[in-house]
Amino acid sequence: MTVEECYEVMKGDYQDVLSRLRTDERIKKFLIKVLSDPSFAQLCSAMESKNMEEAFRAAHTLKGVCKNMSITNLAYSASNLTEALRGRQEYGEDLEPLLKKVKKDYALTMACIQML
Repeated sequence: MTVEECYEVMKGDYQDVLSRLRTDERIKKFLIKVLSDPSFAQLCSAMESKNMEEAFRAAHTLKGVCKNMSITNLAYSASNLTEALRGRQEYGEDLEPLLKKVKKDYALTMACIQML
């Protein structure tokens, strides 16, 4: 799988990331680093323990990582969850569909990056 094909499958913006990082080799280097970013695991842990402040921080970090790498689909779902968590003190069932979407998008993104 090429870097461009990876972006197509994970619904990212290849042209945007290419305009900033300039080469597939550089894009690939940073995509590999996304695999070890702890923010998704932190998000899941915080949501499980219903720690809204930590969940917000983790979702916000995940969103930022994805935006920097033009992983637009995951950035969008992480952004939606981030906004739902912003300033929130208590866990609510309304967060479940948002978290489910982030998990789905994350799984697709990680699978695509691993295929590089």
